Amino acid sequence: MHDDQLQIDATVAGAMIRAQFPHYRDAPVIPLAATGTVNAIFRVGAHAAARFPLRAAEPAACEAMLRREAEAMAAFAAHSPFPAPRPLGIGAPGSHYPLPWSLQSWLEGEVATPDGLAASAAFAGDIATLIARLRRVDTQGRRFAGPGRGGHLPDHDGWMETCFEKSEGLLDVPRLRALWHRLRLLPAAGPDCMTHGDLIPANLLVRGEALAGVLDTGGFGPADPALDLVAAWHLFDRECRGLIRARLGSGDVEWKRGAAWAFQQAMGLVWYYRLSHPAMAALGRSTLARLLDDADL
Repeated sequence: MHDDQLQIDATVAGAMIRAQFPHYRDAPVIPLAATGTVNAIFRVGAHAAARFPLRAAEPAACEAMLRREAEAMAAFAAHSPFPAPRPLGIGAPGSHYPLPWSLQSWLEGEVATPDGLAASAAFAGDIATLIARLRRVDTQGRRFAGPGRGGHLPDHDGWMETCFEKSEGLLDVPRLRALWHRLRLLPAAGPDCMTHGDLIPANLLVRGEALAGVLDTGGFGPADPALDLVAAWHLFDRECRGLIRARLGSGDVEWKRGAAWAFQQAMGLVWYYRLSHPAMAALGRSTLARLLDDADL
């Protein structure tokens, strides 16, 4: 998927897990057909998962990132009304894999999809409950520190221009440019609040029509209160989006900023992952179609 992608397989991962966490020495290590893009994920026995970063980095910086993520994961799990993984440890680099890596608790459930529960009022209600609960967590005076999604929309103009250029022949670029032009100048929706930061289908587990777990919680932190509204466009049809908006009491600016963040995220998925990760490219197409079809935008 990436020019700087590292290689890791179950043999190497298993040897590192057994050497560094001996209490898992008898646990099978099974690679997951993950829908994520930045970690290779392995199930470790019945109760743990190992995550190995896929993109090259300086080891000390990687370890610092993993420790920040572990702290955020623990905080998210403490506040979330739905199950979330908890950090179990950080592993060291090995002779066949050059970076630190992490171990966390395993959650059962089926990975959500862009269309599977698009018309489910129950699932939409769970997503609204999650967002509302996270917003009530004290930021402890912190604010969004960038550089990703969650701050100033025009900061992403350069990336969006790259995406528009790369998407010629793949998407309706003139309509998409016009939509971004309208959304990018929206004013702030309110003070920063605590957010998950990446509520895409791959990070949500379901059981029936219920939210069964929330994954990839290491980005839990303060950001634009509209940021987690990306889930509305990644996962739901117009009616269920309306349910989420009503439950959260989102005003026009906040709601449209949520659409803008979903747009910024989806715009890079189609061209970047078109060949290397078709499921992620399909998510981008689905979300962009919902945005273009929404008359309120």
